[in-house]
This record gives sequence, C-alpha cells and structure tokens, in this order.
Amino acid sequence: MLKSQEIKKLLLIRYLEKRASVMCKGLIGKKLGMTGMFTAEGERIPVTVLQVGPCVVIQIKTTATDGYNALQLGFGEKKASRVNKPLAGHLQKSGGGRYAFLREVPVENPGEYSLGQTISLDVFKVGERVDVTGSTKGRGFAGVVKRHGFHGGKETHGCTSHRVPGSIGSSAWPSRVVKGKKLPGRYGNERKTIRNLEIIDIRPKQNLVLIKGSVPGSRSGLVVIRKLKFAE
Repeated sequence: MLKSQEIKKLLLIRYLEKRASVMCKGLIGKKLGMTGMFTAEGERIPVTVLQVGPCVVIQIKTTATDGYNALQLGFGEKKASRVNKPLAGHLQKSGGGRYAFLREVPVENPGEYSLGQTISLDVFKVGERVDVTGSTKGRGFAGVVKRHGFHGGKETHGCTSHRVPGSIGSSAWPSRVVKGKKLPGRYGNERKTIRNLEIIDIRPKQNLVLIKGSVPGSRSGLVVIRKLKFAE
C-alpha cells in the first residue's frame, strides 16, 4: 500500500506533467542589452537581458477552424491613434488592449486557454534550452568586404582594386551573372534564429530572462523566445 505522502507526490508529478503539456511553447519580448554574470565557481559568462511578457492571448486557433493549434499573443503597447478600425475590432474580443506586436506560438491544447488571459514567465525555467528569433542589425548597403568577408586587393601603390569584387562571370558562355553570386547589397535586417541557448536566470517580478550568449537584434528589438524545436 502506498502512503498518503507518496500518493500526493505522484498526483503532483502528474499535475505538473499535464500542466507542462498544455503550456504554450513561446513568448514575445524585447532585447534590453548585454551584461555579464558570475557563476558559483567564479566564472564570468556573457548574458543577454530580455524583457519577456507579459503576453495576452488575442486569438485562439484550433485544428477544427484553422487547421492547426496556436495562440496569437499580444505584447507591448502603442498609441490609440496608431490602431486602425479592423485591428481595434480584432483586439476588442480580448479586452480592447492596444498591443504593438502580435505573434503566433504553437500550443498543445488550445482549449486550456481563454481570450484575454495573461501568460507569464512560468512557461520557462532556469537551465532550460530555448530558441530565440529576432531581426539582425541593419547595416544598409555594404560592399563585398564587409558583407561577405572578401580579403580585397593588395594595399600597395601599384594596385587599383582594393575593395572591389573583381571578376564575377564568364564572357561568351553563359554570358550572364550566375544567380547567388556574392556581390554588394543590403546587409543585415534579416530574420535569424539562434538555437539551443541556455536560460541563466529568470526574474518574474521584472519580467526579465537572462540568456547565455548573444541574441540577434539591437536594443529594444523584438524577439520571440520558444521551446526547443529540435530536442537533444
């Protein structure tokens, strides 16, 4: 026979497993900057500080109505003059908030959520590995040396091609520039995901998540932190 304490422990484990299975798999936030932390062993590690949430459920998508299970979350706030009537009507269903960013995150059981519900940092825990998606810093129109890391020409007086691309194609055949050739162009401002980043610390009162390493984007840039897509 199992003791009452063992039964309570088993019920608690089952409750936590069930609760984890219905949790949403991501939250929206913004990058605040980078700093450093010291571990218990005295090692200094670089961390990125993210303000994650609180996020509000704007729309619930199910397999029956949309073909997949997901939650549309709202984050941030913007002026009422910046919200048009269609968007205002859409936000009215969840309480009428003025959210600056709307993003979708997958969820196992959307029936466990309701419109207007606030999702906090309870989704994640310290030591967990996550994927972080953001937009890289935009650097404008850049040449091949900065954009692709070309070495460039010689820095001598007789050389007249220091930072130019050089020859880029054939003459008679194929008589065109091959697609995908590395040339000057817009550099940065691209969606990028860094996978398998470790959560060093979580501070729920301040809605802060400290992640080991760097995260794409500039300060105040929008980021989406998700559960691992490819588990180890």
